[in-house]
Amino acid sequence: MRFIDEVKIVVSSGRGGNGCVGFRREKYVPFGGPDGGDGGSGGNVYFQADEGVNTLVNFRGKKHHQAEDGENGMNRQMHGRYGEDLILKVPVGTIVRNADTGEIIADLTAHEEKVLIAQGGRGGLGNMNFKSSTNQAPRYAQEGKEGETFELELELKLLADIALIGLPNAGKSTLISRISAAKPKIADYPFTTLEPNLGVVKMDEEVSYVVADIPGLIEDASEGKGLGIKFLKHIERTKAFVHLVDVSWCLDEFEAFEQYVIIRQELGKYNEELLNKREIVCLTKIDAMTEEEIEKFVKFFEEQIDRKVLPISSSSGRNIDILKGLMLTSLNG
Repeated sequence: MRFIDEVKIVVSSGRGGNGCVGFRREKYVPFGGPDGGDGGSGGNVYFQADEGVNTLVNFRGKKHHQAEDGENGMNRQMHGRYGEDLILKVPVGTIVRNADTGEIIADLTAHEEKVLIAQGGRGGLGNMNFKSSTNQAPRYAQEGKEGETFELELELKLLADIALIGLPNAGKSTLISRISAAKPKIADYPFTTLEPNLGVVKMDEEVSYVVADIPGLIEDASEGKGLGIKFLKHIERTKAFVHLVDVSWCLDEFEAFEQYVIIRQELGKYNEELLNKREIVCLTKIDAMTEEEIEKFVKFFEEQIDRKVLPISSSSGRNIDILKGLMLTSLNG
């Protein structure tokens, strides 16, 4: 299924039904009087988060979403039927924004969370409501009120505990396929991943967490270069990062560290608060390196960033269990 994380739509609540102008006319009832019923209110429009929905693609083909109108009132004091509400299911993590003002109307972050977006129009009163001592036979009724119409922007920000970040081809897809059941596309060229992938890492029967494989960033991504800011927003909700640095092709540790700096700079330019999140730094694709080279690279990185760095291999599984434990610790610490 194609991943869609932004879409613009129009929603309209139902119009209220008109009140009825009617009079009782029954045999042997000389003074029937008004008996026009009220119109039914129009249906409301709601958005509801559903963890079974993973994308906004269902909204791409249909721009206008309309709740049902209320029915008109009828004779014999019969009220019109209320219009059926329209409940639009969206992925957990969807932001609903007014397209005209930019105001955030709702941020749906929990399964089955439901929010009213457009109130249905009220049904009009029938003429039976207007009978009085001075007007025994009112010949008018109220019209139903129009519903509300809004143009909305829907934006999906993935809800993951940890984001895997790094330059293209840093090994993010391979890692998430190793630690979870996710099956992303993997190849030996940049930008293999063109959409985020989610994977659930199970530590045991009761403990698990969600990891997002964020498509590769490049220099000036925060300004729209490459895949641009299209996927930077998906890491804003995460609690921690695993920053992967591919050292397999680097001639020296300075060249490897430059990769790390580029990503950190792009995070800061997009949102400085991202630099304050917990971060685990991993040197990837170490299989072709000697132990001496690995130690040299790790020591250099640790001196630069003043914290521990973990060398890993998703192919051989080296230190992968240690990484899974560190990720869990980063969520609880």
